[in-house]
Amino acid sequence: MQPLKGITVVTLEHAIAAPFATRQLADLGARVIKIERPGVGDFARGYDERARGLASHFVWTNRSKESLTLDVKHPEARRLLQRLVLEKADVLVQNLAPGAAARLGLDHATLSPLKPGLVVCDISGYGADGPYRDKKAYDLLIQSEAGFLSVTGTPEAPAKAGASIADIAAGMHAYSQILAALMQRQQTGRGQRIDLSMLESLTEWMGFPLYYTLDGAPPPPRSGAAHATIEPYGPFPAGDGGTVMLGLQNEREWVAFCEHVLMQPGLAADPRFAGNSRRVAGREALRALIVEAFAPLTAAQVVQRLEQAQIANARVNTMAEVWAHPQLQARGRWREVDSPVGPLPALLPPGTWNEGPRMDAIPALGQHTDAILAELGLGADAIAALRADGAV
Repeated sequence: MQPLKGITVVTLEHAIAAPFATRQLADLGARVIKIERPGVGDFARGYDERARGLASHFVWTNRSKESLTLDVKHPEARRLLQRLVLEKADVLVQNLAPGAAARLGLDHATLSPLKPGLVVCDISGYGADGPYRDKKAYDLLIQSEAGFLSVTGTPEAPAKAGASIADIAAGMHAYSQILAALMQRQQTGRGQRIDLSMLESLTEWMGFPLYYTLDGAPPPPRSGAAHATIEPYGPFPAGDGGTVMLGLQNEREWVAFCEHVLMQPGLAADPRFAGNSRRVAGREALRALIVEAFAPLTAAQVVQRLEQAQIANARVNTMAEVWAHPQLQARGRWREVDSPVGPLPALLPPGTWNEGPRMDAIPALGQHTDAILAELGLGADAIAALRADGAV
């Protein structure tokens, strides 16, 4: 049995952080009921149409969910939502604007006396208090606030991450804390409130550069795709126009790299490059030597030498090449999930499973509204009246 089978999550979510957290709960078997605005839904549905007419972000973070459309500003819809939470939910997740959940009566302080076992996870940009509490927060803004941009990019210009890492960090921490809260509830019978911010989540991921600059020390330099504080560790061009990513971690590998890859064994004893700190300081001179050594070789020949010397290396893959990655194919990591536009490929969640993860359809907007309202005892006429009044 999937580990969260029998657990129901009600979520008022949009964009990425909360949807990513709840999709992973769904992967584990939880029933996830996604509350969406009638006619519009999660605004991430409209980000693009790249996934055969659906939005790429939405496809990624919303499989295996049920979509219930409610206008939470409508009094009757609000009452139905409160009933749904109190009668069905083990977990309530929300990443609405600060204070919005409390105004709807969906904060932990209101719900906990009525349902002590409920876990409430509030995801926000900056947290429930402090001077930044009410600031709007989007992924790129949090990348900036957490210092990520200051250490990413080139010396000439900072760069953001190509994926929504602030949202992903918050979603991962929300997911793990919800699991911990459910485990604690098994022992105590009580739920709890989780106050989780994007800023704190991404700042946790910035631990290395933070400690690197402890007591006012200079920050790691922005070094493009190369590692800021280990050398050589990054992309290098080969003579055929290809690029090889390689990395060294210790002095044994440095000796092997000089002898078997560069074919310059004497370089290992060059005092300019004796130890990682000196190699970082002499990065430009060392890079020039490596590029010169690789110039007569194809990328495949460089990789062959690296493999023989047991030096870590990788291809600089495009997205198209990741879709066709031989390791993912060999390990059978691709599945198909249904969607409003037909089957779409989906990557299995990382890890192995005794029973396969839940990988059900991506919902159409409001697809499950009538069925969920029927569970609350509403008949067809009552549902039709709510729809006519704009409540659902």
